[in-house]
Amino acid sequence: MADNILEMRSITKTFPGVKALSGVTLEVERGEIHAICGENGAGKSTLMKVLSGVYPHGSYDGTIVFEGEEVAFRSLSDSEAKGIVIIHQELALSPHLSIAENIFLNNEQRGALGLIDWNRTNFQAAELLARVGLRDNPTTPIKQIGVGKQQLVEIAKALSKEVKLLILDEPTAALNDEDSDHLLGLILQLKEQGITSIIISHKLNEIKKISDTVTVIRDGKTIETIARDDVTEDRIIKDMVGRDLEHRYPDHDPQIGEELLRVEDWTAYHPQDPSRVVVDNVSLNVRAGEIVGIAGLMGAGRTEFAMSLFGHSYGSKISGKVYMRGREIKTRTVAEAIENGLAYATEDRKTYGLNLIEDIKRNISMASLGKLERLGLVNDNKEYAVANEYRRDLNIKAPNVLVKTGKLSGGNQQKVVLSKWIYSDPEVLILDEPTRGIDVGAKYEIYTIINKLAAAGKGIIVISSELPELLGISDRVYAISEGRITGELPVEEATPESVLKLMTMEKAR
Repeated sequence: MADNILEMRSITKTFPGVKALSGVTLEVERGEIHAICGENGAGKSTLMKVLSGVYPHGSYDGTIVFEGEEVAFRSLSDSEAKGIVIIHQELALSPHLSIAENIFLNNEQRGALGLIDWNRTNFQAAELLARVGLRDNPTTPIKQIGVGKQQLVEIAKALSKEVKLLILDEPTAALNDEDSDHLLGLILQLKEQGITSIIISHKLNEIKKISDTVTVIRDGKTIETIARDDVTEDRIIKDMVGRDLEHRYPDHDPQIGEELLRVEDWTAYHPQDPSRVVVDNVSLNVRAGEIVGIAGLMGAGRTEFAMSLFGHSYGSKISGKVYMRGREIKTRTVAEAIENGLAYATEDRKTYGLNLIEDIKRNISMASLGKLERLGLVNDNKEYAVANEYRRDLNIKAPNVLVKTGKLSGGNQQKVVLSKWIYSDPEVLILDEPTRGIDVGAKYEIYTIINKLAAAGKGIIVISSELPELLGISDRVYAISEGRITGELPVEEATPESVLKLMTMEKAR
């Protein structure tokens, strides 16, 4: 008989007008790594919020049994007291406090008279950091370390609470490959130490790599639980979306026309370090109806190229020429870039792409208010009608366009970003990591939108860290390394090996 550390039985959670969970059942064995998969909005995070007490007992139906005892958590502190710790995708760290202060926040190490014992705090923090493979000084402010290290600090914080069940919600979504591998290795080490983990992730290769068991949730219901030996990506995808995705990428029949965009000898320097070149003499072109991929490792200069080309501040040290349909244009500011037919959908949609406290309607119109203006006033009815058209055409899952964008799933937020820039009617649209952090079903919809834009004669540039994605949707691929274009291949000649070789090519010294 299985030694279950956790059983969630017939969990049902309803919000006004929406049943988010409907009779979900989950069993997790002690000491295993249990993955939970599902599309955005399937109910994965809601289920974990029920488990951890974010949604308190009484706000849902069903039973939770932890270590053989029925529990009724009314807050996070209740679940943490039992040894259940959740690490959310949006890390809950204070940037101005030190690593040690963050680890022991609300769990301060106090000495005589109730005062914080800083020596003990920093010493114990150093011990916890060593357990997660970090050598940074515990007094270092959080804002001075990268996202990968911050994720490890969150795990150190969980270990300080004597965690028995660790829940990680999309732990590698914002990490590069090296940091992701380190984090996955750490989760395996914690398993060896007897710590049970639940991991929510869209990265099916990672799930297959480290999980002992996978439970798939769709539309708020448990579809099936799969043992490690029976896990395949195709089976998970079919369970997630309710159908086979024989082709991960929609059919694309390119109708490529005249040259739209040409960039010549583009060079940009780091805005905080004017002596450091981040984009080095880049030249490329995009034609009407063409999808052009840009491949490169983290820090290769892909995003720096896109942002500097789109008028984002990179200081005055930018040189090179930009042509649209053979006519030289200027893109010194974002407004100038938009006016001259460029659009750029950022990789960081939550910080730069959207106003999360505004509704869908205003987010879609914000880059093109001039098209809705008359006598200095925005026509509200027209703005609503335009947004509603994009909600329908791009299948944005929301009851209406007055929903706050921050309440949407990642895939639907990305559709709002695309709607905003499609409405600006650009000649060339640059998409920076357009499918980061969204599930396979939503990815397919994004690819379909990209194909439709190309079919309408737009030029598309796609920047992606996923080589299969670039090779699956592009007509031509550029590779960039250390700020320079190192090669260009038609997709028929490109393989993951050939592109990776170009991505890792060093500058001639």
